[in-house]
Amino acid sequence: MKLGLSGMALAALLIVGSNVIPAALAQQQPAVPDAPTPQAPPPLLGAEGTPITPGQGAGNETTAPSSSSDTPNAQPAAPSSLPPSSQGKDEVQTATPEGMDSLPRFHLNTNFVEVPVTVKDSKGKLVAGLTFRDFKVFENDAREPIALFTVSPFPLSIAFVIDQSLTSDVMAKVNRSLDAIQGALTPYDEAAVFSYSNGPQERSGFTGAQSNRLPAVLSLARETGTDMQVPVNYGPLSGCNIRENGNCVDPNLQPGHSTGSGSGVITIPKEVHTLNDAILAAAKELSNRPKERRRIIYVISDGKEYGSKATYKEVVRYLETNNIAVYGTLVGESARWGEGYVSRIHLPFTMYDNILYKYIAATGGTADSEQNLNGIEKSYELIAEEARNQYTLGYYTHEPFIDGKFRKIDVRVERPGLEVKAKTGYYPSGQDAH
Repeated sequence: MKLGLSGMALAALLIVGSNVIPAALAQQQPAVPDAPTPQAPPPLLGAEGTPITPGQGAGNETTAPSSSSDTPNAQPAAPSSLPPSSQGKDEVQTATPEGMDSLPRFHLNTNFVEVPVTVKDSKGKLVAGLTFRDFKVFENDAREPIALFTVSPFPLSIAFVIDQSLTSDVMAKVNRSLDAIQGALTPYDEAAVFSYSNGPQERSGFTGAQSNRLPAVLSLARETGTDMQVPVNYGPLSGCNIRENGNCVDPNLQPGHSTGSGSGVITIPKEVHTLNDAILAAAKELSNRPKERRRIIYVISDGKEYGSKATYKEVVRYLETNNIAVYGTLVGESARWGEGYVSRIHLPFTMYDNILYKYIAATGGTADSEQNLNGIEKSYELIAEEARNQYTLGYYTHEPFIDGKFRKIDVRVERPGLEVKAKTGYYPSGQDAH
């Protein structure tokens, strides 16, 4: 009987203990605090403690309290970040300080000029570490105070212009080098591809420089090239293959038409190289790019020009008006040592053997010459690096706002043994007005 009572007591103790122990543990665990209640940011206050209203400034205007502010626990409403027009107001009214309506207002049109500058030493290496004190900028022989100086790299907008009228051997080297173009660009750059032979052709508009589309477009620009023709005045391969007594039976069939081809004058076949039209087509596409980007036309050509509708003066004026620089890699005959200088001498009634250097000199670009396949690929890297790492100078011109006249620019560095490259001038444009 005692054993039965002790067993019942032990069971009752276990039952009571099972309820007491969890309660004790629950009292020992700390309570988890609640998250803080979201609070509205404090109102903006002016210098005199007056509230600042977006769009109106500081004033003494007070807003009527809402019904929700009558209760002590109500939180103040957060100010809306939307503009006033999106909050149900049709018009935005701005507060005008007293007395400002009677004061005269002046509207000043200024013309800001931006000049990218490349500085090299006697070995052709880029010179770094210059400050704005080392530069002097002259416009129309008058020195201009420098208002902007930066060495920060700019993203590039490059329009590649590929000459497809090259000879077959030179064109083969250019075709193999096109795969190296993308390696010289960064993800921040963009590129477009143009080609020309007998007229320009846009292969692609501007696309990301590291996108998969650019290599596909460059592959479309590959061509077999053309070979030089041999002048033939007599025989079945000449312009007139039906002759009588040594003369062409129909003057309209012979080279020179009514002047005749038997006078001993060799008729040289005319080659068509529409370089001017190709640069102009690329410049029109570049003129729509943002001003914050560096606008560049990169030409891969021998520089020959014949048969374009646009003249050199017209294209250069368009380039200088839209702040576009021309860079280039000379290939073929123009890349030979000494040949580039001889070809600058233009003979009457013949094509221009090398006109690319004139575009480069006028716009402040750089030219490189290929010696082999590796030379072409290396030029892409060198010129892209040079265009990205330039000194950028800016000033406000003293000339009239827009007069349509050419303004000469001369940039100098007061250090010996340095070569300074910048555009020779510009034409003012309404796009530069601020």
